[in-house]
Amino acid sequence: MSFRVRRVITTRAGGVSAPPFDTFNLGDHVGDDPAAVAANRARLAATIGLPPSRVVWMNQVHGAHVAVIDAPPDRAVDDTDAVVTRTPRLALAVVSADCVPVLLADARAGVVAAVHAGRVGAARGIVARALEVMLAVGAHPGDISALLGPAVSGRNYEVPAAMADEVEAALPGSRTTTSAGTPGLDLRAGIACQLRDLGVTAIDIDPRCTVEDPALFSHRREAPTGRLASVVWIE
Repeated sequence: MSFRVRRVITTRAGGVSAPPFDTFNLGDHVGDDPAAVAANRARLAATIGLPPSRVVWMNQVHGAHVAVIDAPPDRAVDDTDAVVTRTPRLALAVVSADCVPVLLADARAGVVAAVHAGRVGAARGIVARALEVMLAVGAHPGDISALLGPAVSGRNYEVPAAMADEVEAALPGSRTTTSAGTPGLDLRAGIACQLRDLGVTAIDIDPRCTVEDPALFSHRREAPTGRLASVVWIE
């Protein structure tokens, strides 16, 4: 038996939020009108064919905590940067505007995870921790596929040299050089290396750079701004 895995990544178009959150902002922590965010989230749920109550949101904190969700929660999951479920038709959402959204799925075991991997969380091992929790509930590394969603690219993510070295030590493969020739970080490259080291070989990387693509939200390009959502579920 194999489950059907669905993954969706939004853009900034198609919602009701006013500038600077125009228009499909799905983040409720950026200063947007809460009614607009709620309307956008309801629109997302309807578009993917689920009730709003069956889309699980997180209050992300750039940490390394992973929550296992078995049923629709009555509110966003607090202080969490990854959620894992085995429950069909329970969609897991991560919001981002430069950080890396990581969607993991084992279609054979019926286990999925949504991970928020910014610089701090990725260096703290949030992706490896999410994988560990997936394995604990029945997934197998060789059966897991990963999608690394839109994020700031290494050519546009300049950081001090010491920071680049620090992240490289924690997440090998991340250090790079920007288009300006300065020290930079390519978190998706580092996360892909980490996943391969942990036995995950089916890795897809969305090539879009949030800073460069005006169809996407980017905190580095324009703050304040909205948040994209990357969503995964099993049917």
